[in-house]
Amino acid sequence: MADFAFKERNGIRIGYFPALEKMGFIHGFTCRMGGESDICPGALNMALHVGDDPEKVVRNREKVAAAMSFSLDQAVTCAQVHGSLVVAVTEKEAGRGSRNFASTIPDTDGLVTDCKRLPLMLFYADCVPVMLADTVSGAVGLVHAGWRGSVARIVDKGIALMKAQFGSRPEHLTAAIGPSIGACCYEVDRRVLEQAVGMEACFRPTWKDHYQLDLWEMNRWELLAAGVPEKQILIARFCTACHHDLYFSYRAEHGHTGRMAAIIYKK
Repeated sequence: MADFAFKERNGIRIGYFPALEKMGFIHGFTCRMGGESDICPGALNMALHVGDDPEKVVRNREKVAAAMSFSLDQAVTCAQVHGSLVVAVTEKEAGRGSRNFASTIPDTDGLVTDCKRLPLMLFYADCVPVMLADTVSGAVGLVHAGWRGSVARIVDKGIALMKAQFGSRPEHLTAAIGPSIGACCYEVDRRVLEQAVGMEACFRPTWKDHYQLDLWEMNRWELLAAGVPEKQILIARFCTACHHDLYFSYRAEHGHTGRMAAIIYKK
C-alpha cells in the first residue's frame, strides 16, 4: 500500500495516507482545486485570515467537510503564529473558528484531543502539517511545524501533551508528515541554522551562509527522538512549491496565495 495517495469526492481532491485511514483515523490534506475563492479564482482556499471572501471560504470548508463526512460545526481550529503552543480540546471547543475567525483558539499551533468525531483543522501553505494518531486510545494530534515550530520542538510538545492528557505512549503513535515545502525549494540563512541546535544534519550548504533545509527530515528526527518507531512515521514527500498547480505555496507564489487544510479525527 502506497504511503500517500489521493481520492476525490464531489469534485474535492484530498491527499491521505491509506495506512492511517485503515486504522480508523479519518484525515486529509486538501488541494487547491475545486473551490470558490477570490484570492486565487476558483481555488479551494480554506483560511479566513488571508483576505479572501469569508462566505466563500466557509463554503469551501463545507465542501471539504461533506467530502470527509463530518459536520463543519464540530471542527476546531486555531490561529497559528509559527509558535510551539499545543492545546488540548474537548467537545466544549467544537466549532471554534470553523465559520468565523473571531472564535478560533488564539496564538496556538497545535491541537490534541481524545474525543471521537471532533475534527482538528489547521491551515498551511509550505509549512509542515504533522498528524499524531494513538492507535491504542484513539487520541489524535495535529501540529503546524514550520522552521520556527520545528526548532522549538512542537512535535515533541504535542507528544508530551498527549501523554500527559491521555496517557499516550510514543510507541503507540503513528505519525504522518503531510505535503509541504521540500528541501529542493526551501533555502534559509545562517540565523535559522544557528537556532537548530542538534539538527544541523538537516541543512545542506548552497552558497555563503545559505542552506537548503529539509523540514521533513527535521520532523522525522524529532519524532524518532521522542520515541515514535521509524516504521510508524509516514511521509507524503510532496513539495508544495514544486507542485503549486496542486497546492498553495507561500514561497512559490510570493506570499499572495490561499491555504490548504490538514484535518484529522477518529471515527
